[in-house]
Amino acid sequence: MAGALRLWLLLLAVLIGAARAEATCTAESFEGNDYTVCRFDLRQDRLRLFSLDDNGAPYGSFASLRLSLEAKGETLAFGMNAGMYGEDLKPIGLYIENGKLLRKLNRRDGPGNFHMKPNGVFFIDGDTGGVMETEAFAASGVKPQFASQSGPMLVVDGQIHPRFSPAGTSLQRRNGVGAADGHTLIFVISEDWVNFHSFARLFRDRLNCPNALFLDGSISSLHAPELGRSDGFAPLGPIVALVKGS
Repeated sequence: MAGALRLWLLLLAVLIGAARAEATCTAESFEGNDYTVCRFDLRQDRLRLFSLDDNGAPYGSFASLRLSLEAKGETLAFGMNAGMYGEDLKPIGLYIENGKLLRKLNRRDGPGNFHMKPNGVFFIDGDTGGVMETEAFAASGVKPQFASQSGPMLVVDGQIHPRFSPAGTSLQRRNGVGAADGHTLIFVISEDWVNFHSFARLFRDRLNCPNALFLDGSISSLHAPELGRSDGFAPLGPIVALVKGS
């Protein structure tokens, strides 16, 4: 009887561990605000970037990307908008997909959040990845399989962007990505309207990301089937995705 009980408890622990391993996105609260936090270990989770379909047209939505993948026997297990884009839904900054440079690094000055320097790049190269300030990325010589540029940086080497104020009045639903280490990327979307400083503190003080990058606000969207969620309220540009299947 005792042996059977131990076997049952062991099986239960395995099942709970497997469930937790599948739960890449979790609800978390920080300083009174709610967030959905999605963690990926690139040694296990092969993230990819998608912009244009086989006909050269922007996917524009999770639904479109999901149908395209399903036609190939694959499943869209996670998705999030992955950087700023123009009216044509194409990236306005550096964009690399499957090792191919589709848009060069954008180092120009200009209006809007993208140009609130320092801005930055998040990248994925096999089982490694990271977030780097734009000039640091340019000097690094890194040539990753996937990369997307956005802005502003939220956290740079442990320091919150100098133009953010704790009392900032610009409130939005926001999403971003942080690098906890060379193998771990953490994607976050706020469920409440937050300012930049609050969002940056989440990455630095709660998620322990010394570098984090703002991806967008107001159109911030998440595809997380495990949560029964697939946002479709706004056209999307580049999409970062976890794909499972053949």
